[in-house]
Amino acid sequence: MSLLVVGSIALDTIETPFGRADQVAGGSAVYISAAASYFTAPIRLVGVVGSDFPKSEIEFLESRGIDLDGLQVIEGGKTFHWSGRYHYDLNKRDTLDTQLNVFETFNPVLPDSYRKSRYVVLGNIDPVLQRRVIESLDQKPELVICDTMNFWIERKRNELLKTLKKVDVLIVNDSEARLLVSEPNLVKAAKKIMGLGPRIVIIKKGEHGALLFTTNIVFSAPAFPLEFIYDPTGAGDAFAGGFIGHLARTENLSDDNLRRAVVYGSVLASFCVGKFGIEALKNLSDIEILGRYRDFIELSKFED
Repeated sequence: MSLLVVGSIALDTIETPFGRADQVAGGSAVYISAAASYFTAPIRLVGVVGSDFPKSEIEFLESRGIDLDGLQVIEGGKTFHWSGRYHYDLNKRDTLDTQLNVFETFNPVLPDSYRKSRYVVLGNIDPVLQRRVIESLDQKPELVICDTMNFWIERKRNELLKTLKKVDVLIVNDSEARLLVSEPNLVKAAKKIMGLGPRIVIIKKGEHGALLFTTNIVFSAPAFPLEFIYDPTGAGDAFAGGFIGHLARTENLSDDNLRRAVVYGSVLASFCVGKFGIEALKNLSDIEILGRYRDFIELSKFED
């Protein structure tokens, strides 16, 4: 069913202990859309790029059935650029350079055909813009998912709290969850976050998996044990894409299906880290995705 994705589009330069990639396509909107495209259609992308964004990457998105009527291309402008270096502990990284470029004045404008989208994912952008997207919809979606980060929690807390009242699902990592509600215990933090508006909270824990909280359940999904991890950039967004993709495909928001969606999110994240940028999300097969989903089941299975 119709899925709206709003977020950043970037050209990233990434260094890890295992290699380097220069000016590769990235950004939350790209990772989320690419991952979700293996589950559902149409996917409607809203973002902004400069004229330097490679045509080949636009063609890739189109080849995945992603609707780009909401993509703004600023002629003569430059695409948002981020450069970072990861440590051997891939949970730690240094930002070397950030150039907002055309993203600095990004104003998400929804084409009329996007305004009745049933599922919405708001990537990690200004909470004012996230709320503006929600308020520009013609009808209440089945599910609105929101991501945020330390920068917005610290710099635009009041605006973020207003936005959280309008979303159904908040996806954050463990440090962001603790910062948002000043609570070190993640179980207590999740309950406090649900008190701010979202009825579902997902807390990502990197190599330690993810936690799902609703009013009824707490579910822990492991991270897939991989021998080779090249680039963790975008793994969280790929997780969000797999999560919402499965929910949109099945149109089932039960607790049991939320558990399955978290595992599918973990599946897409596990593929994402296997190559730099979005390369690992370009040529997956349904058999590969289902196979790793079953591997996740075996990974957590035990007999009473």
